[in-house]
Amino acid sequence: MALDSKPTLAARPVKEVYAVSRLVREARGVLEGSFPLLWVEGEISNLAMPASGHIYFTLKDEVAQVRCAMFRNRNRNVRFKPENGMQILLRVRVTLYEGRGEFQLVVEHMEEAGSGALQRAYDALKHRLGDAGLFDQAHKKELPAIPNSIGIVSSPTGAAVHDILTVLNRRFPAANVILYPVAVQGADSAKQIRDAIVLAGERQECDVLIIGRGGGSLEDLWSFNDEKLAHVIFNCDIPIISAVGHEVDFTIADFVADVRAPTPSVAAELAVPDASEWSNKITNFSRRLNLLMQHYLHNEQRHIQQLQQRLPHPSSQISQQMQRLDRLEQQLQRAWSQIIRLKRQKLDYWAVRLKHPQANIDLQHSKLKQIKQQLHSVMQSRLQKHKSLLSQQIRMLSAVSPLSTLERGYSIATVAETGQVLRSSDDAELGQQINVRLQHGQLLCDIQEIKHD
Repeated sequence: MALDSKPTLAARPVKEVYAVSRLVREARGVLEGSFPLLWVEGEISNLAMPASGHIYFTLKDEVAQVRCAMFRNRNRNVRFKPENGMQILLRVRVTLYEGRGEFQLVVEHMEEAGSGALQRAYDALKHRLGDAGLFDQAHKKELPAIPNSIGIVSSPTGAAVHDILTVLNRRFPAANVILYPVAVQGADSAKQIRDAIVLAGERQECDVLIIGRGGGSLEDLWSFNDEKLAHVIFNCDIPIISAVGHEVDFTIADFVADVRAPTPSVAAELAVPDASEWSNKITNFSRRLNLLMQHYLHNEQRHIQQLQQRLPHPSSQISQQMQRLDRLEQQLQRAWSQIIRLKRQKLDYWAVRLKHPQANIDLQHSKLKQIKQQLHSVMQSRLQKHKSLLSQQIRMLSAVSPLSTLERGYSIATVAETGQVLRSSDDAELGQQINVRLQHGQLLCDIQEIKHD
């Protein structure tokens, strides 16, 4: 077999050559797949805001920088104007700009770094305390209708205290005011506010507590977003009104407090009633009570008059009883006479039949005598019984009779013409004739002088 005189070359590997666009595209895929949406904080520089509405800038810190782009559909939600040198917080996607092969960040959300961190801390604390039940309405205490003493936890030199005192003096000057001076801004302010509320709870010297200050930024109001302060407010036995900032400002203290007031002046109005309104109410109640009492007295007086008209005069009662006694006595006399007459007739009958035998006569005389005695005894018993009953009724009527009053030296004056009883000197007239009834007899008098004692 013949050998080839030329040497055989080894197979060489095929080189994979990347186009620049392919390399940049795959690098972009690696970057975007390796980083999720993340937060980045830094300083703006090289800011550009072209007419297209997009925003281009460099985000840097002390040692590095990166290009950033925020497109028009995202920057519409930015609530401030970005400027060079501003510290910002970004929510970004990591990517690669293929046109220049540059590493860059695509911004989804932008906010100022300082307030954004505080806002996130505020939202997290609000969510945590809300889940713990510190904001529940069931734990809110009612404000007293008329507080005797009002406590104020605020800066003694702030405008909030002046506004509160002005409203309290105008609406309810009788209320006592106790000021618990604290700092409402600064590193130690939250602790001072907590200590003041605890002190007010221990002393129990006020019926309602107002905590607050004037308006300011989120950083200025941050003392009232303290978590420990929220628990102190929640555990305080005194009803608390929170009046922090202006109407649009909300703090954690506002949510935990029993009542939230949009301003310190409104807090003072909520704490006390309006004295003029209460005075008007009391005046109206007094008038209504007076009218009701007059109506009640008038009804009672009319009822008494009706009872007096229904009550018969004692003399008429006595007359009726005497007439009844006379009638009973006459009936008894007639009955007794009838019995005697019948007995005599019977006696005569037997006397005729027996031809007057002495023995029977004596016997009948004896029986007749006995019957007379029995009849007399029965008659006396009945008379005594009716007299006793009449005496008892006379005594009862005498107890309520005006004649008894006359026996004690009093008299009854009536108008001679009409017989109307005079109860007041206002009912008499000069020259009028009156009849004065005494215990014994009556006097007919002319009125010459009237004295209103």
